[in-house]
Amino acid sequence: MSFVRSERKCIEILRILKDYQEPVGAKRLSELMAARGFVLTDRAVQYYLSYLDEAGFTKKIGNRGRVLTKNGIAESENALVDERVGFVISKLEKLAFRSNFDPETCTGNVAYNLSFVPEEEEEGVAKAFDDVIGADYGFFTSYKIIDSDPRIPKGHVGFITVCSVTMDGILQKNGIPVHMAFGGTMKIRDKIPVGFTELIGYRGTTVDPLILFINSGMTSISETTKSGNGIMLANIREIPESSEDSVMSIASSMQKAGFRFPVTTGCGVMNIRPDSYRTSIVAYTGMNLIGCGIERGYNIKTEIGAGNIPYSKFELK
Repeated sequence: MSFVRSERKCIEILRILKDYQEPVGAKRLSELMAARGFVLTDRAVQYYLSYLDEAGFTKKIGNRGRVLTKNGIAESENALVDERVGFVISKLEKLAFRSNFDPETCTGNVAYNLSFVPEEEEEGVAKAFDDVIGADYGFFTSYKIIDSDPRIPKGHVGFITVCSVTMDGILQKNGIPVHMAFGGTMKIRDKIPVGFTELIGYRGTTVDPLILFINSGMTSISETTKSGNGIMLANIREIPESSEDSVMSIASSMQKAGFRFPVTTGCGVMNIRPDSYRTSIVAYTGMNLIGCGIERGYNIKTEIGAGNIPYSKFELK
């Protein structure tokens, strides 16, 4: 049977399997597909899996579920690349909508990223995260270590870090339209941010800009935490110019709750192109924690925008 490249459901199944280190069963696949907007019964998922098995893209591992073959990995990376433009921001916007944290009462949910590392690297990774938080280059002053999540492979531990898209959800629920514009690398000199060196628009990419910068070796997060000089990660959001005072009031409440933003706000701040009607919000990202660990040689795998979690699950450092 030939594989129909335009079949979106099959492509999504391949992408899900690519993100997991262990076999995934039909029931779990059904849940993950629903989270991506494809509501399928377990029986329907089994049908698509049989189709993918026959096409040579997946294989069954006993009763544990399916994994990708080498051909399946290649297909998941290459198929429908044009249709994946904008997928990253769409996923983040959905998480922002589900983030209902109230900075005044410190209740509600925040968006999070999920990382996992080998058990023997837990201490070193935690130290890297703490160094970023201690130097005030993160988005939030805490993280959570877990070991009982089904998404975490055997022999690994998980780290939950707060995703900065939480801010978007808070602003939206306060009636402030916010636009996630760019992810970028920011030059730091003597502990002071002086401007962006590279920017990637969230709406024109098939991959997360911050992951791309980290994996390309374009950051020096670990060095910056020690010397105050180097390249960090930051995001640029845009809001109506008239809402800046309201945003700063919300930011003050969030800072008391452990959030660290903004780096700065304004029209044409740093080396950002000015807009007569919009104000830029520059904020460090929680991905600086992950980037620092990767730079120090730890084997960190991360799902950006993995879900939402109650704020109460975190203990402020």
